[in-house]
Amino acid sequence: MRSRLLPLLIVLMAAVLVTLGFPLAISVAAAEQQRLVIDRIDDTARFAALAQAITDISPDSEERRRTLQTDLEVYASVYDIRAGVFFQDDRALAKAPGSWALPAEGEGRTAFDEALLGRRSHDPPQVWPWQNGRVVVASPVVRDGDVVAVVVIDSPTGEMRSRIVRTWLLIGLGEALALLVAVAAAVRLTGWVLLPVRTLDAATRDIAGGRMRSRVAASAGPPELRHLARSFNEMADNVEDVLEQQRAFVADASHQLRNPLAALLLRIELLALELPEDSEEIAAVRTEGKRLARVLDDLLDLALAEHAEADLQLIDLVPLTAERVASWRPMADREGVRLTLEGAPAATAWADPVALSSALDAVIDNALKFTPAGEDVTVTVAAGTRTTTVVVADRGPGLTEAELERVGDRFWRSTRHQNVSGSGLGLSISRVLLAAGGGSIAYEHHAPHGLRVTVSLPRERPGG
Repeated sequence: MRSRLLPLLIVLMAAVLVTLGFPLAISVAAAEQQRLVIDRIDDTARFAALAQAITDISPDSEERRRTLQTDLEVYASVYDIRAGVFFQDDRALAKAPGSWALPAEGEGRTAFDEALLGRRSHDPPQVWPWQNGRVVVASPVVRDGDVVAVVVIDSPTGEMRSRIVRTWLLIGLGEALALLVAVAAAVRLTGWVLLPVRTLDAATRDIAGGRMRSRVAASAGPPELRHLARSFNEMADNVEDVLEQQRAFVADASHQLRNPLAALLLRIELLALELPEDSEEIAAVRTEGKRLARVLDDLLDLALAEHAEADLQLIDLVPLTAERVASWRPMADREGVRLTLEGAPAATAWADPVALSSALDAVIDNALKFTPAGEDVTVTVAAGTRTTTVVVADRGPGLTEAELERVGDRFWRSTRHQNVSGSGLGLSISRVLLAAGGGSIAYEHHAPHGLRVTVSLPRERPGG
């Protein structure tokens, strides 16, 4: 969620900064040019005042014309600006530099024509930093109410464009800093808002994995999410209470039924003394009684497994697996099945040794039950990047696709294997024991026939 929310906030903030930055940059450029135009209008007004007295032909006017020419030359040399006073027929009264002439068209001609009509230049087209344009300003020279000449100043814009660029760079730097501050604030804000969501997600995964004691700290984040965290904790408490009641009921029922069942089996044995030794009925009753005893024992083991906390340790699975294989080898030899251990010489993982041993016992026992004599049961230990696996592959009849989806469910047994001893709880207990330590168990076909059971254990400690 953070990866989606944070880019959205950054894009919105960047859009706001760009929306504010562009008008500011345009107004800065317009203000710089406006300042240039005002300065040039003041200069044209000064030169127009000097030119008013020398528009007629007289010795005194000639002296004033030379003075005006000198002022224009100094002005042009100091500021590198072209300036001149022109009559209506484009003849120059004075100009600098001397090679300059009024253009026949363009902005200069437009400003000159406006001045002939008695209007000063105003609002010339905007010159942007990437344009090599010039600003032309013209002012009429009025005598006795008539326009007798025009002062024209053709100014370069290099310095103005440089100032605009520098100001734009400052604006860009300011917006970049503002964006960095906004990004930092957005990161902190999204972290604060999503902290309860992350802890809620972690607690949900823990509970889904069987760690029912996991809860959410409802002390950070917005009020709505804190309220959600408290509601989640209340729900988890209620679910844990219900599951605890169920486990307690199963454990108590299994424990309480053991004594009556033991007494019942004892009475059956006493009755069997009065019946023929080869009585099929008494043999069937004994078998069912022993099966019921195994079911009660498995139910009690399941209830204890769901309630017990995993004692996680970083262990080498190879010697532990070799020990369990050695324990089951006598039974495999009795059944005529070859039980072998293969794989890496060492493979570490986080697991509860007792729980893992019980799970391996259930899986290997199940494999030996369904593997016919002369076939193989192979136990392979392999270390991966994130998990270490123990694979038990048999050459039994295997399971169908529909049966693979149900294997491991409580009390489920394939209809094809009802004559095989068992309660249908062994693999369920294995799954519970492994899940308590962050492990898992999976089932798949073992071509050409048989079942492949994979026990996976984490190489990093669950929960960090």
